[in-house]
Amino acid sequence: MLLPAEGEGRNAVFAATQGWNVTAFDTSEVAKKKALLLAGNKKVSIDYRVGVLEDVVPRNERYDCIALIYAHLPSREWSLFAEYLITLLNPGGKIIFEGFSRQQLEYQERYQSGGPKDIDFLFSKEEIESGFKELTITYLRQEEIVLKEGNYHQGKASVIRMLAAI
Repeated sequence: MLLPAEGEGRNAVFAATQGWNVTAFDTSEVAKKKALLLAGNKKVSIDYRVGVLEDVVPRNERYDCIALIYAHLPSREWSLFAEYLITLLNPGGKIIFEGFSRQQLEYQERYQSGGPKDIDFLFSKEEIESGFKELTITYLRQEEIVLKEGNYHQGKASVIRMLAAI
C-alpha cells in the first residue's frame, strides 16, 4: 500500500497493523520521525520516505492500493499527481481517496474544523472524477462528516470520498 502525503503516519501505521506492507512519504523529516516512532510503539514497520512523488516512488514500483487521505495539492499539480499514481497501480489495484471539498471553507468559518484555507487546495467531485477518469469509480460522494482528528480537525467538515479501481 502506498500512502502519499502521509504526514505523521497515523494512516500508515494503522494500515501496517492490518497486515499491509506500507510505503509512505511526505516532504518533512520531522513527520517521518514521528511516524517511525508511532510505528515502533505499535510494533509494526513502515517504509517512510522523504521527498516528492517522482523522487521517492520510481515508476517501476507497483501497489495493490494507494490511499490518498487529505493529500491536498494546488490544482495545477493535482492532475499530474493523479496521473502518476495511476501508473503505480497493479492490475486490479485500488485508489482510496478522502479530502476536503471546496465547501470546507464555509465549514472552517462555521465549525473551525480545519483544512486548507486556499480554495485552490480543495477538491470538487468533478476534479476528482477527471483526475481518475482512467479508473472505474465505484464510489464518489461529497459528504458531511464529524472529524475527531487532533486539535485542529474537530467538528463538522465537508469531504469528498472516492473508491476506484484500475
